[in-house]
Amino acid sequence: MKIAYTAHATANGGGREGLSKTDDGRVTVTLATPTEMGGSGKGTNPEQLFATGYAGCFLGAMRFAAGKAKIDMPKDALVTANVSIGPRDDGEGFGLEVVMDVALPGMDKAAAEDLIARGHVVCPYSHSIKGNVKVTTNIV
Repeated sequence: MKIAYTAHATANGGGREGLSKTDDGRVTVTLATPTEMGGSGKGTNPEQLFATGYAGCFLGAMRFAAGKAKIDMPKDALVTANVSIGPRDDGEGFGLEVVMDVALPGMDKAAAEDLIARGHVVCPYSHSIKGNVKVTTNIV
């Protein structure tokens, strides 16, 4: 793979209770474990950051795929990534599951399904977690 860009972020503190920031200063977040997992909830958490990144990346991947295939994609398309964490079945750690809710107003179902499939091929998040994280995609 020819690398086009590398993001740099550093976390300190207790990991889920600390600070994470990018080297360019554009992103700085206070990390806190969600209340559902026994934490204070007074900050963001890695799952929220993953969801934010995946939603944006996937929307961009669909736009890229639409342009490449000359598909008219709605300008008001939306992607919501719902990222869940829980103990893995093997009892060795934690795992993620993702539900992607995709709104493509005005597109018929078959065209939307085709574009979503193309998006999953292009999106580096989808590619990276394929076969390792359960991803369900809904057209909403």
